[in-house]
Parts: sequence; C-alpha cells; structure tokens
Amino acid sequence: MARYTGPRTKIARKFGEAIFGPDKVLTKKNYPPGQHGINKRRKTSEYGVQLREKQKAKYTYGVLERQFRNLFEKASRTKGVKGEVLLQLLEARLDNVVFRLGIAPTRAAARQLVLHRHIVVDGKVVNIPSYSVKPGQVVGVREKAKSLEVIADALAGFNHSKYPWLEWDESLKSGKLLHLPERADIPENIKEQLIVELYSKQ
Repeated sequence: MARYTGPRTKIARKFGEAIFGPDKVLTKKNYPPGQHGINKRRKTSEYGVQLREKQKAKYTYGVLERQFRNLFEKASRTKGVKGEVLLQLLEARLDNVVFRLGIAPTRAAARQLVLHRHIVVDGKVVNIPSYSVKPGQVVGVREKAKSLEVIADALAGFNHSKYPWLEWDESLKSGKLLHLPERADIPENIKEQLIVELYSKQ
C-alpha cells in the first residue's frame, strides 16, 4: 500500500509540531511552509480544524485514509470512549509497538523492520505493519536481526520505563504488551474528539 514519501519537515511545519520526531528545521522555521506561510493568519473553519486533526493523526501513525476509517469504524463498534479506543487501536499496530519498544528510532523505520521480516510476534515472523498486537503478546527482534546496527543504535540508552503498558526484556530483546494504554499514557498531542466529531458529520 502507498505511503507518504514527500518532505516530512514540510508536513511538520504545517502542523507546527515535530510529529515525525526531532526536527532541526522546525525549530528555526516554526511557521507553515510556502511563500506566505510566515504571514498566514486566516481563521480556520470548524470543519477545517477537525480535518486538520485527522490529518495530523494519520501522518503521526503513518496510516492512509481507508485504514484510518476502518479503525474508526472498529472503534465505533467497541465498548468505551470512541476517540480513546481509536488511539488505542493505533497504538496497538505492530509498527507502532516496535517504535514504542525502542527497537526503531521512528515509526517509518519500524515499518521497514516489519516489512523486511526482522520482527517476530510470539516467536513467529509477522511482516504486516498494521497487524494488531493483543495484550499478552510478545514482540521481539528476530534472532539473526539482533546484530543490526539500526536496532542496536535505537535501543542504546532507550528508556523502556516511560510506557507503562509495555514490559521490556533486555536479554531477549523483546517486549510484552501488558494492556492497551490509557489516554493519559499516550504522549501524542492529538485531540481525538475533533476526529470523532468530523466522522459523525459524514
């Protein structure tokens, strides 16, 4: 499936946040891209604000429209607060769990590791980034991939205690999803209620 491969800094500047990770350019140019970006002061409509929040969530987690809508529909059928359940489903994606475990420095890098069959779930290779990890499942690095420089560099000094819903085993280079995260434990600056309001109009 296609993925956004354009300039990431331009997208980060559009939202005014480093949604793809630390960005040196963003600290210098903290205004929207384009010829009139620095002077742009036009008021955004309510719909525009809601659409912007959905786009931010999609770019943050690397999900395209059809997958995002399917996740929202699944969240709508699941017991709980709709917006919070949507974020939990996004957090449970295999590429995101690999990123949260510190196995990869970014979600894009995590996606590559999954696609290249370097990641195992409960000991079996899974090469589907959108695979939904269930509580109790163990996500780890395939034995022959443990020496990969990108993985070693990402894990070096990574603080595994910052996500209480994950448990890391350093000796096995694997982590267990203990439970789906509470909203307060998800660090992303996403106003999920705006996304719920947007889809409720469609």
